[in-house]
Amino acid sequence: MTSPDLGRLVTVHRIDPAYLQRGIFITMLSFLFFLGTSIILYYRTGLVYFILSTAFLIVYLLSLFSIFRMRRMELRIYELGFSFRGRSVLWSSISRISPGGEVILTDNKKIFLPRSLTNFDLIVNDLRRSVAVL
Repeated sequence: MTSPDLGRLVTVHRIDPAYLQRGIFITMLSFLFFLGTSIILYYRTGLVYFILSTAFLIVYLLSLFSIFRMRRMELRIYELGFSFRGRSVLWSSISRISPGGEVILTDNKKIFLPRSLTNFDLIVNDLRRSVAVL
């Protein structure tokens, strides 16, 4: 996924492994609870166990989907701009970057960088420095 108009790729930043570990832990825990309530439902039929089992299955599936989406998210910084979630942005089209990771473009559109990126504060400082150079 190279972008010729943004120049040479400088760095790639992905999600911090600590956030992935938390998500995996929640996913495994909800799956274990789903199995437990399904086993209890098998032996003691009751509406409460069915509802609990279904709820844990839904939590499991949503968290599993979230983990796969989170693993694909990356911020690519190029010489002339950056790309994030399929959107390419030139340094000249950025009006300002807040310390919280909110990138405001010249056409008043906003891009939010999640705090879950590895070394978030360093990334924001590097982006602010790159915009200030122009």
